Order: sequence, then structure tokens, then C-alpha cells
Amino acid sequence: MPQPFRLNAIASLFAAGAAALAASSHAADAGAPLAGVVVVSASRVEHNSFDLPASIDVIDAARIRDGQMRVNASEALSSVPGLVAQNRHNYAQDLQISSRGFGARSAFGVRGVRLISDGVPATMPDGQGQPSAFNLDMAERIEVLRGPFSAIYGNHSGGVIQLFTRDGKGRPTLELNVAAGSDGARKLDLNAQGSNGGLGYVIDVSRFETDGYRAHSAATRDQAFAKLTMQPLEGGKLTLVANSLRQDATQDPLGATWATYQRDPRAGEIDLLDTATPKRTLAERYDTRKDINHQQAGLSYDQRFGDDRLHLMVYGGNRQVTQFQAFSRAFQASPTHSGGVVDFDRDFYGADINWTHVRALGAGKLTITAGLDYGQSKDERKGYENFIGGQFGVQGALRRDEEDTLSSLDPYLQAQWDAGPWVLTGGLRHTRLKVTVADRFIAPGNGNDSGSVEFSHTTPVLGVLYKVNPVLNVYASAARGFETPTLNELFYSSTGSGFNFSLRAAQSTHVEAGVKTVVGAGTRINAALFQVKTTDELVVDRSSGGRTSYKNASRTLRQGAELSLDSSLGGGFNARLALTALRAVYDQGFGNVLAGSRLPGVPNANMFAELAWKDPSERFGAALETIATSKVYPDDANSDIPAPGYAIVNARFDAKQSSGPWRFKQFVRVNNLLDRQYVGSLIVGDANKRYYEAAPGRNWMAGASVAYAF
Repeated sequence: MPQPFRLNAIASLFAAGAAALAASSHAADAGAPLAGVVVVSASRVEHNSFDLPASIDVIDAARIRDGQMRVNASEALSSVPGLVAQNRHNYAQDLQISSRGFGARSAFGVRGVRLISDGVPATMPDGQGQPSAFNLDMAERIEVLRGPFSAIYGNHSGGVIQLFTRDGKGRPTLELNVAAGSDGARKLDLNAQGSNGGLGYVIDVSRFETDGYRAHSAATRDQAFAKLTMQPLEGGKLTLVANSLRQDATQDPLGATWATYQRDPRAGEIDLLDTATPKRTLAERYDTRKDINHQQAGLSYDQRFGDDRLHLMVYGGNRQVTQFQAFSRAFQASPTHSGGVVDFDRDFYGADINWTHVRALGAGKLTITAGLDYGQSKDERKGYENFIGGQFGVQGALRRDEEDTLSSLDPYLQAQWDAGPWVLTGGLRHTRLKVTVADRFIAPGNGNDSGSVEFSHTTPVLGVLYKVNPVLNVYASAARGFETPTLNELFYSSTGSGFNFSLRAAQSTHVEAGVKTVVGAGTRINAALFQVKTTDELVVDRSSGGRTSYKNASRTLRQGAELSLDSSLGGGFNARLALTALRAVYDQGFGNVLAGSRLPGVPNANMFAELAWKDPSERFGAALETIATSKVYPDDANSDIPAPGYAIVNARFDAKQSSGPWRFKQFVRVNNLLDRQYVGSLIVGDANKRYYEAAPGRNWMAGASVAYAF
């Protein structure tokens, strides 16, 4: 059993640090300008992040684009405290992202953390999202909101990650990017941007291919993106965005047992029941793979009326997925089992409308935003056996046929009052989510699983910030949050008897206190202490071969601290530090899980540190990064071997040149410079104990781009 986490010691450390920072702040020039970072995530209107009572970090375009292949959001998100973003090196299952422990147990994709791209949800109404839909090539910034203020986005908002792409501006520009790296990784990207006659445009197409680090993990990803902006009326802005993602025959390497991982991190798990081909892996025998075809578009209009603003947004899209999973023939023969092939065709759409009103109130300014958010998705879902004619890896008999409909309606209200040194903020959102299943596969031994379930919850948010002086702010905030079961979590019960409509939504209470300060002329520090208490936490009941069932557990407790520091050291050097300490435990035992057991998939400490340099002309740059994390348990009872803690060092070098209308860029990056062997991610709760997904050893990538401005 892990030793108790000494939150009071960390609190004392942060308090001492805050006192020292306050002293330094008073010593600093009171008129020193703040490098204001404007964000919209916490308040829905443009606001300096320094003056918000919330933990929010901004990743700028340089960190996203420079020295990266721009394939996975985890490339940039690793620099954010409180966030764990892991590249599973499995493009069939997407990234693992958790915020203060929320979302850590997701079997695939992201849940518990809300994803938004250019104002368009990349998370479905039930809370399941796919970060692979993000277009990183055209990204201008990513805002990461954590803690109580995330609750203003409603269901599954343990954190919020918003990506904003650039607007087309200036002379028409055409750019070509090429990159290559270890394990056959290669990427080609072509984009154009500019403006003409008041119309701004951005167009981007790319292809990424990899042979994969692990056995049976090859992937090809094609993406396209377009954005148009215009100003039809004075004070108005119309924006149209559209993107698509296509992945054909993306191989799924599955997880490995501890013994297999130690023997060969690249290896897949051998199928011991395959006597015909003794050394064939489960992934090879069942040819586990996924086809993805995803398109979506959004249209938004913002109109200002003096200080007031009207915002309208509508979106829609389609997602088609076919996935071949590793199920035994005997398991698939069960009359209640839905087969080893998942096939769904999803249409989704929604709208968000809000009005922001600004007026004087007393000695300050009151800003009120009232809105309504609606979303719906409808799946035509089928399941088939992964078996036909004595051969696995081919679509067999129909075992599931249904229509799944999700709809959510969320009215919300936010208010902020700025008066002298005080900033008071509050919000209220009511979410109503309905899940309806129409079962069309009625067969002997497999009854009618049709049904419906509704979830509703009101999430209040309160925050207060006090400006001690121009370079030191302190704040506190609190909120109630909740997480409904996602559609995928409702699919199965542990007995295999159809939908698990008995699952309840998890409810949580969040509190946070923090300090934001600028020390001297070039150092900005944010620190926060937080606590989250959750009831009816959703946990893995049983997971095997891609089929996972869930249940409500008992109470959980998350207590932690975050620290981020950005500093300009002079001489072209800059430093970035992000530290997280997190005690995430079951506050009440259940089954064979004792009180005090750590939540699986959640490290109790992680760190990102970077020292970067640029020459005075900014033609050359270099950096060293360190990413470290503590051990992580794969199961609720903490009885199986944890993924050991690790620390890796990455290095990068970049250069750029220009000549008239031409611009050139190059980069070289080496990850895991010291060639450490470590587990990059875990499949939480796997019944066969195939938890471990190995990360690559030393690996490299290099790229170059050329752009021409007409």
C-alpha cells in the first residue's frame, strides 16, 4: 500500500513559495508591463489569463509547430501541469489524456476531458472525444483549462482542451512541409493561406505514415482542413471551418503482459491457443485493426454591439468506424455477445447560442453571458463475428444491429464583476442527457435490449480573485461537476446480457486556491492547490480484447498541487517548468479494493522541464527537454505490477532562413536521448493482464519546409 500523500507538506511549501514570490513582486517594478496572455476558455470572452481565478495554460504556435512532426497533440500537451498526455503508439486507439486524474482509465480516445476545435466540439454529447481530429499544422494556440472552472462546460469536463487555428491573412502563401523519422514515420503537408477582398482562407492537406514501433502497429492518416473568415457587417465576423480524417486498416498491436514487455517491448502477445501457428500473436491472428472516416464542419458568427456580443454556432458531421477486435471463438459463440467486429455510422450535429452583455455596476463592470448548448448524435451500429469459414480477421455473421441516439440540452449562465482589485466570477449550467437504444437484432438467447436512460445535473461555479499588486494575484474557486457513462461504457454489462442502463453518473466537488505572479521582468509563475471529492466513480468492471464493461464504485479523493514557471533568462535562453503532485485514491473501499488504493492510470507526480535557446536573430534554436513521471498502477486493487516511473530527455534543433518571398525551416529532434526502456501507457483493468504498452527507445525525426509568399 502506498504511503499517505502529505498534502499539508506541499501546502506549506506552496505557502512559503507564495510568500517569497510576494516579497519578490513588491521588489519588482510596480509598473512593469505584464506579458498578457488572452484566453477565452474560462469566461467565453477575451480575457487576460493572469486575471482569471482559474488554472489555465496556453501553448503557442511555436511550441506546437517548431521541432515537431505535428501528428499527436501529446507532442505539445506534455508541457502543461496537471495534464498527462500519452502517445500510445497505437493509432487505432488514439491518445490517452487525463486532467488531474480525470480520463485516465479511458480504454480508447478521450473521456472526462472536453475537446473543442475552433469552437466546434470534438467531444460527443456523452463525453467521448477524439483528439486525432485536431489539425495541428494550422494551430495558432491550444488553451488548457483545469480545475473547478472546467465545470462551466458541463458533462465530462474534468478539464477542457481547446485548439484554435490561425486565420488567413496577408499575401497568399503556399507552404510545403516534409518530415521523416524512426520506424518508417513520414509526413507530407501542403497548405495555403492568405486573404483577398476581405475573405481570409486557410487550406491544409497532409498524409502521415508509420510502420509502427510495436509489432502490428502500422498506420496511415490522411487529413484535410479548410477555414474561411469574413466580415459581412461592421463589428461582425463569420467563420467556416471544415476538417476530415481518414485512417484505413490502422493496425492495433493490443497490450502485452509484463513478461512479454520485459522480454521484448516491441513484441505482441503470443496466442497460446493457436496451435497451427505457434508463434503468431493475438493481433496477427485476429488481424486487429480499425478503419476511420471522419468529417465535420462548423459555422460561427459573432456580432458586436458596442461592448455586447452575440455568438451563434452550428456544426455537423459524420464518423464511420469499423474495428476488428481480438475475441476468442468460444466467447463470440455466446448468444449474448455482440461479436468481434464493431461497425458504426454516426451522424452528429449541434448548436450553441449565447449573448454577452456588459454594463456598469456599482464601482465596477459586470459581464453576463447567457446561452444554450445543444448536441445530438445518432449511431447506426452493427456487430459481427471476427470469424468466417475457419479464418479470423474477416467479417462474419451479424451479432448486433441497433440505433443509438444521444441528445443533450444545456442552458448556462455566467457572470463576472470587476471592481478595483477584485474579480468575482460565477456560473451555472444545467445538463440533460438522454440515451436511447433501439435494438433490431432479436434472436434466440438474445432478447430485446431496447431502452433509454436520462441523466441531468446542475453544475455551479464560483471564483474570486484579488489583485494584491500589479504583479501578484491570489484566487480561490469551487464547483460541482459530473460525468455520465459514455455510450461505450453503457454497451456491456459484466454478464454480457446487453446494455448496462443501471450505471449512474459520477458527481464531484472541486475546490482550488492559487497564486499568479510575475517576478522581475521575465518570469511568470502560477501555482495551485486543489481537491476533488467524487461519488459513484465509474471504474472498469471487466476488460478483455477491446470489450470493456463498467460499474459504479465508491468515493474517490484527488488532492494535489501544480506549479508552472516560464522565465526569460537572458542571452537568448528561456526556461519552462511544469510540476504536478497528485494523490488520487479510493476514499472508500469496495470489493477487493481497499480504501487508500491509488486510482489506476494516474501517476502521483510528473514533471516537464525545458531549457531552450535562440540566437539574437532567431535564425537558430535548440532545446533540451525532460519528462518524468512516477509509477502507475494498472488495476484498482494495486495488486498487479505497476508501470515503473521513468525520466527521459529529448533534444531538438531548428533553423530558419528567408530570401525575398521565400522562407525555409529545418528541424532535427531526438526523443529519449538516453535510450530508456519504459511503459508509455496502460490499458487499465484488462482481465487478461495485458496492461502494458511500451514506448520507443531512442528515436529521431527530422523535417524541412519551404514557403513562398506571392
